[in-house]
Amino acid sequence: MISRFLYAAPVAFLAACFAASAGAQTIETPARNAHIVDLSTGTVLLSKADEIPMPPASMSKLMTVYMVFDRLKKGTLSLEDKFLVSKKAWRKGGSKMFVRVGDRVSVADLLRGIIVQSGNDACIVVAEAIGGTEEDFARMMTRRAREIGLQDSTFANATGWPEPNHKMSARDLAVLSKRLVTDFPDLYRIFSEKEFTFSNIKQGNRNPLLYQKVGADGLKTGHTEEAGYGLTASAVRNDRRIVMVLNGMDSIRQRSQESFRLIEWAFRTFDVYSFFKKGEEVTTASIWLGKQKSVPLLIQEDLRLTLRRNTRSKLSVKVRLTEPVPAPVAEGTQLATLILSGPAMETVEIPLVAGASVDKLGFVGRIGAAVQHVIWGPS
Repeated sequence: MISRFLYAAPVAFLAACFAASAGAQTIETPARNAHIVDLSTGTVLLSKADEIPMPPASMSKLMTVYMVFDRLKKGTLSLEDKFLVSKKAWRKGGSKMFVRVGDRVSVADLLRGIIVQSGNDACIVVAEAIGGTEEDFARMMTRRAREIGLQDSTFANATGWPEPNHKMSARDLAVLSKRLVTDFPDLYRIFSEKEFTFSNIKQGNRNPLLYQKVGADGLKTGHTEEAGYGLTASAVRNDRRIVMVLNGMDSIRQRSQESFRLIEWAFRTFDVYSFFKKGEEVTTASIWLGKQKSVPLLIQEDLRLTLRRNTRSKLSVKVRLTEPVPAPVAEGTQLATLILSGPAMETVEIPLVAGASVDKLGFVGRIGAAVQHVIWGPS
């Protein structure tokens, strides 16, 4: 068994293998639930009670929006389609878009009524048009949530109105945010709109980060007495996207200040490093009794990681392999393991595979190689 240390470059690698490692030395926050993730690598930067189902308030409207976006993408709805406003929708309290009973409102306007104005009435209009009833729509939301990876979410309504069985985790809200960003890039742009006027009533977007110079382009605030004040947000700088979910804060002011502080912390404290590309040669392995004396060892995926800037130079990178490797060798066979370790992170092992096939020498060639080995030792 041989371990080769790679000194060629300080290395930052595959976040998917150790997604929670970067935030091991974390920052404190008064939020009751928190989850911050760098979407460029999938690395979790902050985790606090993020898998506990919690009352999400209006942040659960993101799932209502997802249901509409999904149908728009599939072509079963269009932005020009119009939905009828029922008495239930018109009478609903809380945040409102101010639709009028009996009117037909376009999907484009209803989406802005939900995203920008946080309209409970708009959510019910959408729910009844798609699901028949709000209750049936909520069941559809729960089923679809499971299909897209939301394991800790159950929906009882389309609005986030307080209900004992209406719960989401902070982690699920981050997963949902990623789906909204990646699955619907054109429609997602609505989340960055700062105001919307309907029925001659102009309302501003409640997302405080949209009014700060932090690169924010979404997503949704929430507040109920039980939930406290929450925000699911996303921001982009230099092609690097951070998604942040905070909930359980005490006031609008605290939500605004804490969200700004933490998004700045995430961008300032961490950075993304990329060294090996998919299919790139990491090192070589010597071959015993093969028609070639060595074979390149390749990485199968891009190797990138979000790291704290002050820990990058402390990484240890080595390759573990047993060599010489006896021929024959088939291309794509794992021959070695790339091992990455460092402070405040779990050790990661990444397979390295043969970049080519190597046939075994014929009888005469094997005899010659054996004689050479005896006389001269390993080459």
